[in-house]
Amino acid sequence: MDPWSWLGFAKTTFHAADTTVDIPFKTSDSQSLKKVCSDPSVTPPCRLTPLLPGGHLQTVNFALSKDDFPIYYRRQVFDSDDPNYPGTFAVDFVSHADASEASKGQNDDVKVQRRPAQIKGNLFCPSGARLFEEDEWAAMDRGSQDTAPMLVVMHGLSGGSHEVYLKECLAPFVLQPKGSAPKWEACVVNARGCAGSAITSGVLFNARATWDFRQTVKWLRKRFPNRPLFGIGFSLGANILVNYLGEEGERCELDAAVSVSNPWDLNVSNLSLQRSWLGNEVYQRAMCSNLKKVLMRHGDELRKNPNIDLERILNTKYLYEFDRELQCPTWGYPTEAAYYRDAASVEPLMNVRTPLLCINAEDDPMSPPQAQPTREVFKNPYAVLCRTSMGGHLGWFEIGGTRWFPKSVHNFLRKMAEEADLQALKQGRKAQSKELGSRTQVSSFDPLRRKMVYQSEW
Repeated sequence: MDPWSWLGFAKTTFHAADTTVDIPFKTSDSQSLKKVCSDPSVTPPCRLTPLLPGGHLQTVNFALSKDDFPIYYRRQVFDSDDPNYPGTFAVDFVSHADASEASKGQNDDVKVQRRPAQIKGNLFCPSGARLFEEDEWAAMDRGSQDTAPMLVVMHGLSGGSHEVYLKECLAPFVLQPKGSAPKWEACVVNARGCAGSAITSGVLFNARATWDFRQTVKWLRKRFPNRPLFGIGFSLGANILVNYLGEEGERCELDAAVSVSNPWDLNVSNLSLQRSWLGNEVYQRAMCSNLKKVLMRHGDELRKNPNIDLERILNTKYLYEFDRELQCPTWGYPTEAAYYRDAASVEPLMNVRTPLLCINAEDDPMSPPQAQPTREVFKNPYAVLCRTSMGGHLGWFEIGGTRWFPKSVHNFLRKMAEEADLQALKQGRKAQSKELGSRTQVSSFDPLRRKMVYQSEW
């Protein structure tokens, strides 16, 4: 081990293709994506607290961190427009008005509202969130021609918009100094059944559930045609985000994206956790327990799914057992390993045609080095993997308790929004995608080959 690591000095390496896509800038020469990502003004040196040495302490501390970020949301429940995945899902939009009222002491309880929180598609709203009033949503649904950059965010496993790591990442974008107008908008797509949203189709989310995120992006593009759109995904949400980016390819409406603590090769990550006592008895058990808590809120609806045995699911102890009893029969996978291989984002990464910064730590117990796409990024000029020697899973805690990774997320997306020529980038993306797709071989590999074709039968 590097002796400097005992003082919190993490080593940062960048993995990318020999030639990454050029990012055109409005007032300066273009730069390669790798150069943009590796610039210290975007990715600063990683200096972590020496009081949390190792990935396990960093990871455990993330679960204990406190919420000190005054971010408030308005929630809207959408009906799915995909007939293959019926039901509802909840999207939480950052509310600058509620934040302003709270800062003035005029809105001590932002959950007070005329509409009841328990409606179709919603059981309750997490702290700091409330449903849109009908007139408020009507105004939102009309959209606008403004050019404010907007974030579309996916949380981690069984989480939601209330998660501290997510709010800490949003804070530098949406919290402005007193007296100044907010420059960024943001929304969080909550996985079905999470953060108080109700399951209305008998089906929980899975690790490649891109459909609700896709519908949200399409809705935003239609209502706000002039807004640059940027994606952020955390942990399992990062896996879903990269799957989405790969599925969309050059058609993607996002202008850039960041993946944080993505588990990537889910089967490799699962097997790695099973090999250690901590991995199996702490992490696997904790993730299973959290999912069962989510599940128990929706027992009546899930019992409508004839393919699952709710009692067997509630008797599971480990995450892989939970997935074996719920995800496999729901989606038609024969084993949890087949599900993990099919849902993994490591191969769809190679079809991404949106500038993508991926941030991972080598000591992440949920995403070990062998699961991370150090070779796959060499095959795609649109992706850069930034890997630190320390940081754990969604940790990277610095002296004072702040996290390191929100700085890189903020710096990269702000540079893309404020300095990059996004229209020129889109035009170049289409041209380069044609060039990448025109390379012929005797045999070819399809990174989007999928085994799951879901059809509801009840």
